[in-house]
Amino acid sequence: MRPIHLSMTAFGPFADTQTIDFAKLGQNPLFLLNGPTGAGKTSILDAICFALYGKSTGDEREAAQMRCDYAAPTTLTEVTFEFELGSQRYRIRRVPEQARPKKSGEGTTDQKPEAQLYRVDGEQEVLLVPSKVSEANALIEQLTGLDADQFRQVMVLPQGKFRQLLMADSKEREKIFSQLFQTQIYRKIEDKLKAQAAALRKENEALTNQRTGMINALELEEGVSLEDEQTKLAPKLADALTQKNAHTQAYEQANHALVSAKSIAADFTALAQLKAEQLKLDEQSGVITQTQQRCERGQQAQQIEPSYQFYLAREQEAQLSQKALQQSEEQLKQGQRVASEKVAEFAQLAQLNEQAKAEQAELQKLNGLTVPFNALAELAREIKQAETARLNGQQQLQTFEQKLAQCLQQKQIDDAELAKQQQLAEPLFNLQQQFNALQAHEKTHQQWLKASAELASLGEKLQQSLVNGKALNLAEQQAREQLNQAQLRWHQGQAAILAQTLQQGLPCPVCGSGSHPVPAQPQHDLPTEAVLEQLTQQANKAQQDLASARQEYKSLNVQLTEKQQFVAELALSLGEYVQYSAQQLAQHLHGLKGQVEQAQLAQNQVKTIAARLKQQQQQEEPLRQQVDAESKRVNQLQSQLAQLQGKEASLREQIPTDFSSLTQLELAITAATKVLTELELNIQTIRDQHQVAQTALAQLQAANTAAIAQNETSKARQEQALTEFNHQLAAANFADLAAYKQACLTKAEISALTEEINAYQQACQKNQANTAQLTHKLADVSEPDMAQLTQQAEMLLAQKTQAEATWQGLHHRAEQLQKAALQLAELGKKITQVEQEYEVVGTLANVANGQTGNKISLQRFVLSVLLDDVLLDASARLQLMSKGRYRLLRKEERAKGNKASGLELEVEDAYTGKVRSVATLSGGESFMAALAMALGLSEVVQAYAGGIKLDTLFIDEGFGSLDQESLDLAVRTLMDLQSSGRMVGVISHVSEMKEQLSTRVDVSKTSMGSTLTLVLP
Repeated sequence: MRPIHLSMTAFGPFADTQTIDFAKLGQNPLFLLNGPTGAGKTSILDAICFALYGKSTGDEREAAQMRCDYAAPTTLTEVTFEFELGSQRYRIRRVPEQARPKKSGEGTTDQKPEAQLYRVDGEQEVLLVPSKVSEANALIEQLTGLDADQFRQVMVLPQGKFRQLLMADSKEREKIFSQLFQTQIYRKIEDKLKAQAAALRKENEALTNQRTGMINALELEEGVSLEDEQTKLAPKLADALTQKNAHTQAYEQANHALVSAKSIAADFTALAQLKAEQLKLDEQSGVITQTQQRCERGQQAQQIEPSYQFYLAREQEAQLSQKALQQSEEQLKQGQRVASEKVAEFAQLAQLNEQAKAEQAELQKLNGLTVPFNALAELAREIKQAETARLNGQQQLQTFEQKLAQCLQQKQIDDAELAKQQQLAEPLFNLQQQFNALQAHEKTHQQWLKASAELASLGEKLQQSLVNGKALNLAEQQAREQLNQAQLRWHQGQAAILAQTLQQGLPCPVCGSGSHPVPAQPQHDLPTEAVLEQLTQQANKAQQDLASARQEYKSLNVQLTEKQQFVAELALSLGEYVQYSAQQLAQHLHGLKGQVEQAQLAQNQVKTIAARLKQQQQQEEPLRQQVDAESKRVNQLQSQLAQLQGKEASLREQIPTDFSSLTQLELAITAATKVLTELELNIQTIRDQHQVAQTALAQLQAANTAAIAQNETSKARQEQALTEFNHQLAAANFADLAAYKQACLTKAEISALTEEINAYQQACQKNQANTAQLTHKLADVSEPDMAQLTQQAEMLLAQKTQAEATWQGLHHRAEQLQKAALQLAELGKKITQVEQEYEVVGTLANVANGQTGNKISLQRFVLSVLLDDVLLDASARLQLMSKGRYRLLRKEERAKGNKASGLELEVEDAYTGKVRSVATLSGGESFMAALAMALGLSEVVQAYAGGIKLDTLFIDEGFGSLDQESLDLAVRTLMDLQSSGRMVGVISHVSEMKEQLSTRVDVSKTSMGSTLTLVLP
C-alpha cells in the first residue's frame, strides 16, 4: 500500500481542510513529519488509519472524539485518503459520528458515520461502497489483507507501540503472519482434517451404537446367536401355519351355517310381525269407515260453500249500509248548525277591514324610522372594530418596543461578557502548550525516577562487583603464588635428585663440568605431581573466576555509563522539573489542567456569545422597522375612529325622541305587525270557514240522499242471496244451517282424511301380499336353534384367532430376524470401511493439528519456517544497528501447559554469549529490534509469491531513545530501505533527524488550529 493524497477537515488539531500530496515527495521518499509537541504529527497517521479502518493508530480515541475543537459548527469532520495497491488506485472518504447544526431550526442533530470507497481508473471513478461503514471496513481488510490491529503492527509503528510486534505471543503472531503470508490454507487443511476425523469418529460411534441397539432389540437369549435363533424358529413357524389353516377352514364352515340359520330365523320373525300387524289393521276398520263418511259429508258441504259465502257478504253489506245511513243523518244535522254560525260571523267582515287599514298605515310609519337606526348600528360596529384595531396596534407597538429594549439591554450585557470571556480565553494557547509540555515532562519524570532507581541499583551492583573482583584478584594471586612456589620446590627437588647421581670426574648432565663443588641437597617437603596438578587447577579456576568477574564488571560499567547518559538526558530534558517530586508535578499538572479547562470553557463562551451578538444584531434592525411601521398604523387608526364618531352624531339627530334605541322601535314594529297580522288572519279565517261550511252542507245533503238509496239496494240483495242458499242447502240433504256448519271441512282436512284412508288400504294390501309370500316360503322349513349354532361359531372363531395370533407372532419374529441379519451385515461393512478411513484421516488430523510429537500444528510449522526467514533478515539489520551485539532467534522450546508455542522470540547477546527474552531489552534496544523486525517482515512478505506488498512504513517517535551512533545506523537502515523501493515516513522531535532528512512535512501550531507545509530539498 502506497499513499497518494490525504485530505483532513476539522480532524484532530486541524480546524480547516489540510492536505498532503505524497506524490510530490518523490519516488520512494524518506521524509520527516516535523513539528512541536502537540501540533498534530501523530494525527496525520491517525487520519490515514481512520480513513482505512475507522480507528486511530493508538486505538486510544473513538472516532467521535477526533473532531477539532477549533472548527466551525457548520464544518463537517471528514478524511479523504487516496492510495495505491499494486497497479490499482483507490480513494476512501470517511465521516465520523458527530453533532452538527440542524438544517432548519435551532439546536443540533447527530451525524451518522459514513464511508465511501471508490476505485480510480484514470479519470473515472467506480463507487464500490456507497455509505455503509461495515461494508467499507470489510472491503478494505480484503484489499489490504490486514485488519486495523495488523496494519498498526506492520505498517504503522505508533508512539508507545513499537514493542507490540516484538513482544507478541505465538497465538497473536500466528494471526498476523497467517494474514501476511496468506497461509490460511494450512489452517483450513487442519480444520478440514479435524472435521473429517471427528465426523468419521462420530459416524463410527453411531454405527457401533446402532449395531448394539439392533442386537439388544432382538432380545436374544444369552449365548444364542442370530443364526441359531432363526434355525430354532423355522419348525415352529411351519407347525403354526398348519394349525392356522385348519382352524380357519373349520370356522368358515360353521360361520356359513350360522349365516343361513340367521336368514331363516329372520323370515320366521318377519311372518310373526306381519300377522300381528294384520290384527291391528282389522281393529282400525270401524274407525276408517267413519272417516270415509265424514270425508264425503265434508266434500258435499264444500260444494255449496260459495253460495254460503255470497250470502254472508250480502248480509255484511246490508249492515254496513244501514250504519252509513245513520252516520250521514247525524253529519247532516251537524253541518246545518255550523252553516248557521258561519253566516252570522260573515256579517262582521266590513268592520274588521276598516280596522286593518288603520293598522297598516301605522306600521308603514314605524318602518320608515328603521333606516337611520340601521345606519347607526352599522356605524357602531365600525367604531367598535376601529377601537379594537387601535388598541391592538398600541399593544403590538408596546410589545415591539419592549423587545427592542430587551434586545439592546441584552446586547450591552453580552458585550461586557464577551470582553470578560475573551480576557479569560486569551492565555488558552500558552496554557495548552504548557499543559502538553508538562504532560510530556511528567512521563519523562516517571522515566527519570525509574532510571535513577535502576542507576542506583547498577551502582550498587558495580560496587559489589568491584569488591568481589578485588577479592577474586587476591585469591588468584595467592593461588598463582602457591603454584609458583610449589613448582619451584618441585624443580629444586629435581636438582637434588639429579645431584645424588653425580660422580667426581664424570661430566654433569646439565652443565658438563666434571667438578661438583656444591651439589644440591634434597628437601623434606618436596611436592608430588598430584599436588602440582591440584594447585594448577586451583590457579586456573581462580583465573577464570577473576576473568568472569572482570567481564561482569565491564558489562555493569557499560550499563552504568549508558544508564547515566540516559538519566542525564532525561534530567536535561526535565530542566527545572528535575527537582520536583512526582506528587508536586502531578499537583502542578492538575492545576494547569484546571486552568486549561477554564480557558477552554471561556473560549467556548466567546464563540457562543459572539454568535448570540450576531443574532441580536440581525434582530435589532427588523425590530426598529416594526416599531416605526406599527406607530404609523396606530395614528391612521386613530384618525379613522374620529371620522366614524362624527358620522354617528349626525345620524342620532334624525331619530325622534320617542325612540331612544332601535330596540324600542323594533318592539313597536313587532307589536303593530302582530295586531295587523291577527286582524288579517281573522278576516281570512271567517271567509274560509263560511265557504267551507256552505260547501260541506251541500255535500252532506247529497251524501244523505245516496245513503238512503244504498240501504234499500243492500236489503234487497241480502234477501235474494238467502233464498238461493236455502235452496242449495235442501238439495245437498242438509236439514238446516247448523248441520251444514258441522259438516264443513277445509281442503287440507279433506286431503288429510283421504290420505289416511288410502294409507290404511295400502297397508292392508301390502300385509296380505307379504304374509302369503313368507307362508309359502316357510311351508317345509323348521325354525333353527340359533343359540347352539352361535355358540359353536364363537368357539371356532376363538380357536382360529388364537392360531392366527400364534402364527403371526412367529412370522413377525422370523421377518424381524431376517431383516436384522441383512441390516447387521450392511452395518458391519460400513463400520469396517469407516474404521479403515479413520486410520488414515485420524492420523493426518492429529499430525496436522499438533497432537503428536512436538505439538506444533501444520500452519504454525509453516509459519515457523517463514519466521526463521524474517529473523534472518531482521537479525542482519539489528546486528548493524546494535554494532554486532544482538541477533533475534526463534524460541524452539515448547511452552509449558497448553499455551501456544513455536513462534516466540529470543535475543542472543554477543557480549555475554547468552540467549534471553526480548522483554529484557531496554527502550532503545526494543525500538531497534522492533524496527529491524518490521523491515525484515516487509522484505520477506514481498519475497513470497502471493504475499502482501508492504511498500510503506510509518514510524512514530522512538529515535529519542538512541545514542548518536545508533541513530546514524538506524537512519542508514531506513535509507537502505528507501533505496530498495519503500516509502518511509518518520515522526520525530529529535533535531538530528531534521538535519539528516531534508524532505519534510512541517506541522505548525496556532491558537486556532494547526496547519501543514510541504518542504522539499
